[in-house]
Amino acid sequence: MEIGIDSFAASPPGDNQGSPKHNAQALNELLERIEYADKHGLDTFGIGEHHREEFLDSAPNIILAAAAARTKNIRLNSAVTVLSAADPVRVFQQFATIDLISNGRVEIVAGRGSFIEAFPLFGLDTNDYNELYAEKLELLLKIRDEKRVTWSGRFRPALENQEVFPRPMQEKLAIWLGAGGTPASFVRAGSLGLPLMVAIIGGETRRFKPLIDLYYKAGEEAGFNKEDLKVGLHSFGYVAKDKETAIKEYFPGYAKAMTKIGRERGWPPVTMEQFQHQISAEGAMIFGSPDEVVEKLLHHSEALGGISRFTFQLDNAGLSHDQLMKTIELIGKEVKPKLLAKLK
Repeated sequence: MEIGIDSFAASPPGDNQGSPKHNAQALNELLERIEYADKHGLDTFGIGEHHREEFLDSAPNIILAAAAARTKNIRLNSAVTVLSAADPVRVFQQFATIDLISNGRVEIVAGRGSFIEAFPLFGLDTNDYNELYAEKLELLLKIRDEKRVTWSGRFRPALENQEVFPRPMQEKLAIWLGAGGTPASFVRAGSLGLPLMVAIIGGETRRFKPLIDLYYKAGEEAGFNKEDLKVGLHSFGYVAKDKETAIKEYFPGYAKAMTKIGRERGWPPVTMEQFQHQISAEGAMIFGSPDEVVEKLLHHSEALGGISRFTFQLDNAGLSHDQLMKTIELIGKEVKPKLLAKLK
């Protein structure tokens, strides 16, 4: 199992939140964390894409390019690329360029995102939500797989025997499909033979098993071997020396951030009781001491029929740079080796 981190490049809370100086510091600290994750042997680091004041990842490809020049081994990916609001030609060109800078270490996780701010920002109609994504994913895969592309669709000018440059270092640029809880997304990933990254940010992880079964079934019906299909899992998480310390450091900022998002979506405020369920054995959060985190990763993997990658979403709780650096160190020095030892 690969272990990684996903970041939404959160702008740290405080009186100066949103100021250019404050944001510059936050982005430079994020790059330090990516370097630190590389140094401590983590497998992946992903940058999300949002178009909101509290996140600094509206241009994730630029952050990934900066990280590519400062790291040596860690694989770098989007988490996710909001493909519905992007031009697949530009997405391919950007990530192929990062792939060249990184000597073949970049991946795209293509998804629709959990917010819709990109639609009005780029003049798109939310009524076309599904059609935009399906069409643009088709074109992105075609560009990846064919040097000369002939294609036409509804939302973009047609391409006629067109070459798209540059080509990446990898023979076939790695593209995952990001999914939340929509069955059609799991079926689409399987039908296309794409690796699947499942974002589970609440509830009980085991309840996603029927959706993952749909993924494997669709893949096998499309002619792909189950052994060639991969499932990754992305969830909120935090690692500290013990669970009590983790709760003390993580819960206040997590409750504040999720309650704010909840107000936008009609959810009730976050309570400690709800949080305790999320960090329990069945809850989605991967949380606690290194040993507790290892046991929960094994439990979730077994419940889902095996996962090949897990990524922590760490920076949703207003944690300090030092706290995030420490948890990265614990993941690299303790969680990953202990997990791999138990998987042998």
